[in-house]
Amino acid sequence: MDIKPLNELKTFLKGYADPMGIEIVDVEFSEKNNALTVFIETQNGVDLDTCEAFHNAIMDPIDEFDPTYDRPYTLNVSSPGLDRPFKTPRDFERNLGKEIEAKLFAPIKGKKLIEGVLAAFDENTVTVNTAEGELKIPRNRIAKIHKAIKFD
Repeated sequence: MDIKPLNELKTFLKGYADPMGIEIVDVEFSEKNNALTVFIETQNGVDLDTCEAFHNAIMDPIDEFDPTYDRPYTLNVSSPGLDRPFKTPRDFERNLGKEIEAKLFAPIKGKKLIEGVLAAFDENTVTVNTAEGELKIPRNRIAKIHKAIKFD
């Protein structure tokens, strides 16, 4: 199915998200079930009420935007989930000083899983404070990086 570019849709939705204190993390379209999913984040996390409020706020405007060129689709609004990978600079900023896990394409110092505290980042490198010390990881060696999930 033909759909409008997702970056245009993100820009459109930002105008509704910003006044609500919501950040558009990602937008995905599944051709399998014609579902348009908007992933959101707030300073205090996302709960069902936040998803519902944003869904209600964008439901009519997004239909006018017509992302699927008059073809039917299902609109979903969701939290990106605890283990979602960092994709944007904002994802990295939000997690500075927090525990992260980085899964690598190939081992560095004998490890393919790096755990530690995100200390710094730029477009080429991620710096993690591990139990063994500071480690600078080239971003092109990272398969997935996300917030560490701890169950106590």
